[in-house]
Amino acid sequence: MYSLRKWSTRHARAMDLTYRVTANLFHVFDPLWKRMIASRLEKPFTACESWAKGVLFDCQMCGQCVLSVTGMTCPTNCPKSLRNGPCGGVRANGHCEVKPELRCVWVEAWSGARSMKKTALFQIPLPAREYDLEGRSAWLGLAAANIAGRDADNTNDVPS
Repeated sequence: MYSLRKWSTRHARAMDLTYRVTANLFHVFDPLWKRMIASRLEKPFTACESWAKGVLFDCQMCGQCVLSVTGMTCPTNCPKSLRNGPCGGVRANGHCEVKPELRCVWVEAWSGARSMKKTALFQIPLPAREYDLEGRSAWLGLAAANIAGRDADNTNDVPS
């Protein structure tokens, strides 16, 4: 799983393009999502999202996906659960101080964001994690925000 997660980060630019294309396709179905009750869609969306993002990104299903900001690297994979950047204990070789066999999640995120040409987003702090959303579909949350006419921010993810 770790090697596939690293592959996704190395190919973040292609993943971002896929993200943007599928986001547009996903929103084509907004009228369908509106007619269907979100509670009926939660289980299938969550199952599909958990599988797809779990395989590619080792997603932890926080419900507030930030893959498009963090270079297609899931920050919830940080052993210290840090959402806004590295802890300061990153080793000189870029590896984690808690799990020395792994590269720091935030070193990976920077690398992915650089290939996506989105490093400016690293200067904007991510919102605090809402633990009540854990285990819920970020995709469905984005669709619901779009249907309600709210402007979804860039911290939500769509199918990639």
